[in-house]
Amino acid sequence: MFIRKQVLPGSEGESLFLWGARQTGKSTLLKVLYPDALWFDLLLADVYERLLRNPVILRETILADPSVNLVIIDEIQRIPELLNEIHWLMTNTATRFILSGSSPRKIIRSNTNLLGGRALRYELYPLVSTEIPGFDLLKALNHGLLPRHYLSAQPKRLLSAYVGNYLKDEIVSEAKIRNVSVFTRFLEAAAFSNGEMVNYTNIAADCGVSSPTIKEYFQILEDTLIGRFVPVYQKRPKRRVIQASRFYFFDVGIVNHLLKRGKIEQKSEAFGYAFEHFVYQEMYAHSHYSGLDYSISYWRTASQLEIDFVLGDHQAAIEVKASDNITERHLRGLKAFMEEYSVKHAIVVCNEPLPRLHNGIHILPWQVFLQKLWRGEIVS
Repeated sequence: MFIRKQVLPGSEGESLFLWGARQTGKSTLLKVLYPDALWFDLLLADVYERLLRNPVILRETILADPSVNLVIIDEIQRIPELLNEIHWLMTNTATRFILSGSSPRKIIRSNTNLLGGRALRYELYPLVSTEIPGFDLLKALNHGLLPRHYLSAQPKRLLSAYVGNYLKDEIVSEAKIRNVSVFTRFLEAAAFSNGEMVNYTNIAADCGVSSPTIKEYFQILEDTLIGRFVPVYQKRPKRRVIQASRFYFFDVGIVNHLLKRGKIEQKSEAFGYAFEHFVYQEMYAHSHYSGLDYSISYWRTASQLEIDFVLGDHQAAIEVKASDNITERHLRGLKAFMEEYSVKHAIVVCNEPLPRLHNGIHILPWQVFLQKLWRGEIVS
């Protein structure tokens, strides 16, 4: 069993939503944290059908047993109408609720009761390095970091099932997408844009639809927690900066499958792209699990100077390079950024064997960087 870093900080005594893409381990985490809770699993057909027909049963069940003080409802998005009953119970009893699900889209888009701000929001992401004993970077880059996929001896089959059954079926159904073949082409085109600036016009031309349709599809991926945008950092820029956001899928393994990358080997081109994606996943998870919730952006000027990630209000500037020999050409973007902003930590995350300091820039092996990140030494 993995010991997860998500421990729901600041949630003591509060009701909450726990969101996360399928198979990130939400149910397992909640069973570990709250073994004595009253549990309703809406993936079970009998539980789902009973509560769908008559949501009042939830209220009556809880009122019948005054000893119940914590209730977990898994896959809450399947019956949004339950939120009215939950709201009443939160207002009129001392019951605490934990509501987990793989997609808040249906609840948000249906204008359903969102509990009037009475429930905190948390997310669970794929595994991070510090949760995995004997962490294997190449395994993570090839398998992805969903728990079942990372552990599997046959990750390609699981990834294929995940993309087919979840991304191409369930999300299409939930979002009521009519043209499934176009959405399938879009997923592949979006994977080619992973970690890059998104050009809606080019993707629309590839898919044979309009730019507004492509924007809607990207919004669906965000709403269903399958991907997220990284905005450009543009606080008081001296140089003209690019405005377009970058996009990352939530897990590197999903991108591997969509791009048909094959086996990723060190020093290959695919390794570089997957390595950057992996480092981003670690930083994004740390931002939220730590409770710091710092922003992550990137910086790119019209003259092509860029750095991969800016953490917080330029607290840290991060360049990710798969190289084991960092030279001056790798540092141009960081140096340009440091001319504009006061940076507490300027870092190159790389594959060099030992840390070194070069003109105020820390060149760190990825293992050292991640240790410092999770110890709170990069952003605090």
